Amino acid sequence: MKHIFKIIAMLVAIAAIWIALIETSTVPRSYTWLLPIYLVVALGCYGLFMVGFGLMFFPTCPQEAVLLQQDIVEAKEFLSKKGVDVGSE
Repeated sequence: MKHIFKIIAMLVAIAAIWIALIETSTVPRSYTWLLPIYLVVALGCYGLFMVGFGLMFFPTCPQEAVLLQQDIVEAKEFLSKKGVDVGSE
């Protein structure tokens, strides 16, 4: 629930800044109406950057790979005891 309040607070702050820019005329009105579109595009670019960054520096976990291989061997043994063909080893 706290996350929802953070999002709502951020949206209210952005809306307040946008309305203030429209009312004070510090930025030309034709540019001010495009700010929400720029914000959506900027958030999309940020999201794509974060996904790309996460993929570039994806952590490798060698100890987890060993545990996974042990689980696979255990599962194959269990299934072979039950009479299920699990393929070649």
